[in-house]
Amino acid sequence: MIGSQWWCLRRHTVEALLALIAERPDLPRFFRSTWIPDETFFQTLVAHLVPKAQIRRRSPTCLMFTDYGMPVTFYNDHYDLLTRQDYLFARKISAEAQELRAKLGALWLAEGVSFAITNEAPRLFRFLTGRGRVGRRFAPRFWEDQGASRNHVLCLIVSKKWHVAKRLTAAIRALTDIPAVDYIFNERDAGLPDLGGIASTVAKRERHRRALVRLLFDDFGSQHLVLCLDPSALSLIADFAADRSETRILFIDTAFDDAYLRGHMRRTGLAGDGTPDTVIEQLLPIVAGDLAHEVERLRDMDFARFATIASDATPEANAQAIARFLDVSPQVAHDLARTPHLFTD
Repeated sequence: MIGSQWWCLRRHTVEALLALIAERPDLPRFFRSTWIPDETFFQTLVAHLVPKAQIRRRSPTCLMFTDYGMPVTFYNDHYDLLTRQDYLFARKISAEAQELRAKLGALWLAEGVSFAITNEAPRLFRFLTGRGRVGRRFAPRFWEDQGASRNHVLCLIVSKKWHVAKRLTAAIRALTDIPAVDYIFNERDAGLPDLGGIASTVAKRERHRRALVRLLFDDFGSQHLVLCLDPSALSLIADFAADRSETRILFIDTAFDDAYLRGHMRRTGLAGDGTPDTVIEQLLPIVAGDLAHEVERLRDMDFARFATIASDATPEANAQAIARFLDVSPQVAHDLARTPHLFTD
């Protein structure tokens, strides 16, 4: 048995323990070489000597642990909290909390003092530290709070074929004044301006994605922003859609032939130069199914502002989708839809 090293024993229990130790000297000898014997020796022997119904398994000491497994330290401002807990002692008290020590010492010597026991300390600690973990105790974390405002419009181009999306963003930069960047969460060099350390690595960009987008809006001085995302980044897409800004999605629906699927398998490490062609042939339908599943999951999220352009659609249909996506004139949308070699592999 394992338990706290802070406990109270009845005289009868102490006598029974002494008698057992005198009869069994091998027990103390065994526990000398065990892990944390102060938390196992008495706890184990008492469980053998005293009926279970007569053992109270709560410690007489108020102690709490953080989610890192470290003891919570009490300070001067914890006096009122401690006196509301149904315990005889408290640990660990900071060496610098002299005022708390003095108050508890005076309380120990006092007589006729009544207490209002609430026992809320563990729940209160978990609640407050939990709010701190998610940035909701004192102030929100800057990368969550400093996202885009309600006046911003974030336009997400979602495409598995990155070269197609990049052709479209290049055309948007050339034909409009809307700032457009590429796959900033996948590629180090994606047309980003210098934003300092927050954009120095792809991992940092994803971790601080809302702050990054807000910095892009501010740096470009625009209410609109276009960026590219892979269909597999559903969590990113959903997070942006849940932000305060208006989020629009333009999905580029393209076909995947065997040549593309083979290249995709090599880019993602599913196959290498030495992979037998028979293995690749077996994987092709599985990979194609995965890509189709990504698209279905994206469509199932049922976003309010969702448009699609496709290689097999007419330029007029694609132009209408682009016009709704970017809020541009029909002529500009028509020119963007007719971008040379837009869907070419």
